[in-house]
Amino acid sequence: MEQFPISGSNYITEADLTEQFVRASGPGGQNVNKVSTAVLLRFDLKNCETLSAYIKTKAAELAGSRLTKSGEIIIQAERFRTQDLNREDARNRLLRLLKQASERPKLRKPTRPTLASKRRRLEKKTQRGSTKQNRKRPNLD
Repeated sequence: MEQFPISGSNYITEADLTEQFVRASGPGGQNVNKVSTAVLLRFDLKNCETLSAYIKTKAAELAGSRLTKSGEIIIQAERFRTQDLNREDARNRLLRLLKQASERPKLRKPTRPTLASKRRRLEKKTQRGSTKQNRKRPNLD
């Protein structure tokens, strides 16, 4: 059974995937009504035991409308004219989504402004203030 690595010890197997071939929409001549080349790839995210909880929640966020109420991600691939290429495309799109979900955001280290930048900011502030002060009408006293 083929395994698809995601990150670290996280992976999915071919048993987790369900494929269904359907007819593609759009132009394609006479073949479009006869040949089922589009792929509906279903991945049961909710019941997958090889993915961490973090990846599951993040993938559910990223999947958006492709996630069903029962916890399945459905990807439809109909870009190519053959079943093999569409199957490969659907699997690559699923793996890309799961790898993106596995990336943790970089933690921000809080920093303080330097003394020189504080001084520059205050100098610009006073300069701007004096420019606005000079725009006033002169005092006739």
